[in-house]
Amino acid sequence: MARDNKTIYTCRECGGTSAKWLGKCPHCNAWNTLEEGVAEPAAGTAKNRFQGLTRSQPVATLGDIQAAEVSRTPTGLEELDRVLGGGIVEGGVVLIGGDPGIGKSTLLLQAAEALSAQMKVLYVTGEESAAQLALRAHRLGLSGKNLRVLAEIGLEKILATLEAEQPAFCVIDSIQTLYSDQLSAAPGSVSQVRECASHLTRSAKASGCTVVLVGHVTKEGAIAGPRVLEHIVDTVLYFEGDTHSSFRLVRAIKNRFGAVNEIGVFAMTERGLKGVANPSAIFLSTHGEPVPGACVLVTLEGTRPMLVEIQALVDNGGPSPRRLSVGLDRDRLAMLLAVLHRHAGVACADQDVFVNAVGGVRISEPAADLAVLLAIQSSLRGRALPRGFIAFGEVGLAGEVRPAPRGQERLKEAAKLGFSVAVVPKANAPKKPIEGLTVHAVERIEEAISLTRSLT
Repeated sequence: MARDNKTIYTCRECGGTSAKWLGKCPHCNAWNTLEEGVAEPAAGTAKNRFQGLTRSQPVATLGDIQAAEVSRTPTGLEELDRVLGGGIVEGGVVLIGGDPGIGKSTLLLQAAEALSAQMKVLYVTGEESAAQLALRAHRLGLSGKNLRVLAEIGLEKILATLEAEQPAFCVIDSIQTLYSDQLSAAPGSVSQVRECASHLTRSAKASGCTVVLVGHVTKEGAIAGPRVLEHIVDTVLYFEGDTHSSFRLVRAIKNRFGAVNEIGVFAMTERGLKGVANPSAIFLSTHGEPVPGACVLVTLEGTRPMLVEIQALVDNGGPSPRRLSVGLDRDRLAMLLAVLHRHAGVACADQDVFVNAVGGVRISEPAADLAVLLAIQSSLRGRALPRGFIAFGEVGLAGEVRPAPRGQERLKEAAKLGFSVAVVPKANAPKKPIEGLTVHAVERIEEAISLTRSLT
């Protein structure tokens, strides 16, 4: 009599297994992440697995290995190339995730069309039919004459097609729809996603084909599936943006062939996604005259300095004042308000404080501290900062203003865009004057507050 299939519970975060359901994963301590599935048969005992291993493998010395720069092929989309580090790499595996409808398939279809003019490209669609993909290409104005298309979700059939077609660039849309006949789990499960991604990665490394995997995201915004999925691939990109806005951001959070935290800015048009050459224009409001509560920050995203307007609104809050920030860390805002009160004498304990980064951008670097505090005191006093004013710098709990990395590049970018007054940390003061820009260097937050009061 055949034995019943054994049930096992797998964590979708770390891939750990448990014989019974638990509220918290015993491996990574994540809550409500165990999913029921059928246990796969063991591949064999340890004795059988190691039979035939009679000698060790050759080991090389790191200093003797010849290192060469990897060659890159531009995708035809300048902003995407910026995020990838200059273009696609032979044998590289890229994972791109984002909310439904954000434009992942549109972006990759445009990149595949551009690359098909110089190399063999295969687009594997598991979520749309070939006719739906052709309709999308027609809407975007793409000819698709050299673009090969396969509508399939079976892993073995896809691998056989890759071996027969021998493409140089392949898009898998999406990894959560694939399934392998070797596993009994449903498509999108932890085991299916892990195994399909592993097989595609091995195929890419062996053949030299660049593979791009499209990934779904959870309601928290993280890529769905096991966390090991992000460790397997070479590059992880996140497609961000508000569906109510026409602008999209592509952010690299992992890149073995380039810099991380690089971003590309796109605008969604009727003809698809177009790169934005000057993203600072998106994140700056168009005020006719300076208004209270607005301060321009020069932030750094990867290698690109960008100007973002920080807006603050301080209003009577009553017995339970609120602290709300959009695009900035709310806990850091509470800390900065305490520093502002203790060291600069500006009290906001009974006031509602709202802070917003214009354009939907998310700022994580501490160099935004000084601009946030100057915007808050400007709104509290009802006095606008002077026209052409910018600021950046980290503020510590002792009230000191600490330097920001690559301050000279930030100042040059601000001067290039016509800004004339800057308040920066003393360590970021330029050694040589910057034409058209007056730089005020400060060491403490009280100096910055008193300086801006004198300027207004």
